Amino acid sequence: QVQLVESGGGLVQPGGSLRLSCAASGSIFKIYVMGWYRQAPGKQRELVATVTSGGNTNYADSVKGRFTISRDGAKNTVYLQLNSLKPEDTAVYYCNAGIQKTSTGYVLEFGGQGTQVTVSS
Repeated sequence: QVQLVESGGGLVQPGGSLRLSCAASGSIFKIYVMGWYRQAPGKQRELVATVTSGGNTNYADSVKGRFTISRDGAKNTVYLQLNSLKPEDTAVYYCNAGIQKTSTGYVLEFGGQGTQVTVSS
């Protein structure tokens, strides 16, 4: 089985920073794209950022220049550094990964349970 566990959420004032982590564990042969999504109350889930196994990154326009995604291959972990936070960044943040469990298996998509980020004064 594969698990993705997020951590690092919390309450922060506008302009503040947080660092989210998501560690994948279990039966893993290779991890391909890892990413972060978020869902605010009453809104659809939206892509925040992704990073490929080669280190290529992609960001939503709303977070460009403020958020940074990175990954540690040795630890099967993806990070999201959130800077200059705004109230509209308030949401549950979910990590997601494309994982191949065996050398001959398909790449399957796995997701975490989410971590709450609240930006408020």
